[in-house]
Amino acid sequence: MLIVGLGNPGSDYENTRHNIGFMVVDELIRRHNAVKLSSSSFQGELYKFQNHFLLKPLTYMNLSGESVIKVKQFYKLEDVVVIHDDLDLSFGALRFKKGGGHGGHNGLKSIDSKISREYIRVRMGIGKPEHKGEIASYVLSPFNQTEQKCLQEWINKSCDAVEFLLTNSLEDTSSKYSQKAMVC
Repeated sequence: MLIVGLGNPGSDYENTRHNIGFMVVDELIRRHNAVKLSSSSFQGELYKFQNHFLLKPLTYMNLSGESVIKVKQFYKLEDVVVIHDDLDLSFGALRFKKGGGHGGHNGLKSIDSKISREYIRVRMGIGKPEHKGEIASYVLSPFNQTEQKCLQEWINKSCDAVEFLLTNSLEDTSSKYSQKAMVC
């Protein structure tokens, strides 16, 4: 299985809402002592544990699909899980689905265009800004102090869900780990 965490490379984006996928993958790397695989042709940081791959595309969000398709094809992987931020869900929400639209998320748009929409999505709610015109600055801003208090707990629960998904169905994972929000 290829597990992809979406985010943007560089310290400017490190702790932003848009990088929640990177944060979850970083925790999975730590938990499993995943081994880093080197290849600049993948356009991302690639790690492996057991028979699973963890990918952080370094193409910037809008081109995430470039990295995903290269790893998927090189290793002949069928199953892909993408962990990403979702504006349409309240902060701390955790939802799972296969397929569907991109909801305006540029990382998902890019992946959809390269591998189709038939992959599992781990949707992590980040809430919405007050005004639509603030979306770009909102997703690229850090979590506020209140959110930071329970951020690690949310990341841990998301990792637990992804680990459960490795050996269980999407339906069982969704039933066990879905949550509407997180109260900090």
